[in-house]
Amino acid sequence: MNIIGRNLLISGLFFFALFMIVSCAQRPAQDTTPPTGLEYPYTPESDQNDKYHGVDVADPYRWLENLNSTEVQQWVASQNAFTRNTLNIRNQSDTFKQRLTDLWNYERIGTPFRHGDRYFYYRNDGLQNQSVLYVTDHPGNVGKALIDPNGFSNDGTVALADAYVSPQGNYVAYGVSDGGSDWRSFRIRNVQTGRDLADEIRFTKFTNIAWLADETGFYYSRYPTGANTPNGDDQQPVAIYFHRLGTAQQNDPLIYSIADNSNHNPYPRVTRDGRFLVAVITDGFFANAIHIKELGTDSRWVRLFDDWQSQNELIDTDGNLFFFKTNNGAETGRVIAVDIRRPAAEHWQELIAAQTETLTNVSYVGGKFFAHYLRNAQSVVHVHDAFGRFEKQLELPDIGTVSGFTGNANHLETFFSLTGFTNPGTVYRYDIRNDITEVHRRTQFAADLSDFTTEQVFYESKDGTRIPMFLVYQKGLQRNGKNSVLLYGYGGFDISLTPSFSAARIAWIEQGGVLAIPNLRGGGEYGAAWHRAGTQLQKQNTFDDFIAAAEWLINANITAPEHLAIQGGSNGGLLVGAAMTQRPELFAAALPAVGVLDMLRYHVSSANARAWSSDYGLSEDPEHFANLYAYSPVHNTQAGTCYPATLITTGDHDDRVMPWHSYKFTAVLQRDQGCEKPILLKVETRAGHGAGTPIWMRIEQIAEQWAFAFLYTQKNAQEQTNRTTESE
Repeated sequence: MNIIGRNLLISGLFFFALFMIVSCAQRPAQDTTPPTGLEYPYTPESDQNDKYHGVDVADPYRWLENLNSTEVQQWVASQNAFTRNTLNIRNQSDTFKQRLTDLWNYERIGTPFRHGDRYFYYRNDGLQNQSVLYVTDHPGNVGKALIDPNGFSNDGTVALADAYVSPQGNYVAYGVSDGGSDWRSFRIRNVQTGRDLADEIRFTKFTNIAWLADETGFYYSRYPTGANTPNGDDQQPVAIYFHRLGTAQQNDPLIYSIADNSNHNPYPRVTRDGRFLVAVITDGFFANAIHIKELGTDSRWVRLFDDWQSQNELIDTDGNLFFFKTNNGAETGRVIAVDIRRPAAEHWQELIAAQTETLTNVSYVGGKFFAHYLRNAQSVVHVHDAFGRFEKQLELPDIGTVSGFTGNANHLETFFSLTGFTNPGTVYRYDIRNDITEVHRRTQFAADLSDFTTEQVFYESKDGTRIPMFLVYQKGLQRNGKNSVLLYGYGGFDISLTPSFSAARIAWIEQGGVLAIPNLRGGGEYGAAWHRAGTQLQKQNTFDDFIAAAEWLINANITAPEHLAIQGGSNGGLLVGAAMTQRPELFAAALPAVGVLDMLRYHVSSANARAWSSDYGLSEDPEHFANLYAYSPVHNTQAGTCYPATLITTGDHDDRVMPWHSYKFTAVLQRDQGCEKPILLKVETRAGHGAGTPIWMRIEQIAEQWAFAFLYTQKNAQEQTNRTTESE
């Protein structure tokens, strides 16, 4: 993607950042022996040094990037052993594990989605490692288990990652992930017989499956292969191929590739009527392009939204009219109709104008548009007719997050679900013709949630921006500054943190803990401008918002630094790493998971990682380098500083955010830690970035993390109480 806001003219801010970098680079060497009494595993340092735009940057732990080397594997084993021996929380961890097992043991049934005359849905009986895909001829019936991934492996680490049902519901193309990897292998299951065809599709990550209307085949995107990359080269862009059922993948013809830009990745979609193939071209998270070709003709590809100035999502079609959700000309999103015969912007027709609220997604079912908005990070659903005229706001019985509204223009019913922090989920059926909403299935949770409450507060960030934050806690909370608080954040890639249910978080709150989730800039809660305000040269805003949330919690006397834990994963792992290195005195414990932590080299792992530059920028650019170097967690620890007790977690099969990020962050923190709080690394085997992790493994991971966080937030609370007693 074109990097938004790239400016090759070096600003005064850039010169200041460079000055600070050079000053830091020239500081004298310090004694880095940790004065903690902890004998961390030995981590050798190399003399690796890189020059970025005239600035020397030491990278003494570069060798940890060689994940398959014996030295790295031995180092990981020693770190895991050290963590096991140091945690000393076995009793508390076992207590959490038992409670989490009890809480997780409840039936979870997903929202039905219809294809042809069949209904499909996911179900988990409670402690099944992976959810099962069911099919039924009526949504009120249980039906039969169609794909049960719990039989894929003995330990539950092989997961059903994706499932794409053919238009009439006769086939399912399903993707399998092994050990948490993003790589997918697709098989085709005959719904009637329950048996797989001989077909197999490999060399894919992140692709969807776009079926032909007649179900004889489908389009998909895959990576190229080579002599040195027989399993797929994810350093290269994908291309669209066509697979006909009953044939070998090696015979699949190439349909569409982007020859003029190595960062553009096309993914396929076939319109509901089967007339058009749509290529959705991605590069980063700010904008995309849409290319369209009429199938069965010699027509050329029509390029829509090809100026890379907006995000555009195809909703549906009606003949030659294409309905899109777009933020073109509307920061919060709108719906337009484009006549493929006259695709120029001057001929677009606006169906649903932009609102103050952010338009997150739109469905077209039964001749109605269901427009899902976020109002202060909470769901609002508007119903419009086929011409875009507003009809009503759908009444929702509770504050929370809505998902669903699947179906097509001919269906006269649709299903949606509503969940919240204290609502495990209710699935509703909406009768479109008669405008009737009824409960389809209500989830019965394994504990009483009536004693919990959700509150939304607003606070000011460093620059005065108003930030919303959800608080979830037991009723009767005493605001005495002594509550253990788990502050969770993300703040990136246009992702919105809305109310959602988690058995794991219920276990935290049951123990008297408070859950705090702020909606940071970089997310999508308030549209494209909110996202942009937490990216690239403005990424520090995200960290400032998070730090300001911590300060608000302290000033509101809900907690104190010695009782405050922070948590985040992936981009949220970066958030935790940046916050704890910038303001270590604010936090008692930190839980960075699968984090992006070396901001100068994150993009070298794959073409997918390079696409993150739309949010981060690239160290190849001098101005972005200065900005990245200023907050990169791996490059901003200081010897002798007291950092929070930290449990860094990752998976050895994580091929999205490579585990060496966590390895290098562990090494620099252990080197520089200036107090007795431990810096620990836990590397899970046969685990990836998080998706597809079996239930047993999730329970063990969370039990350990909660026990660790409570140990250091409550331990510090007891120490504070003792100090107060002594002073009295």
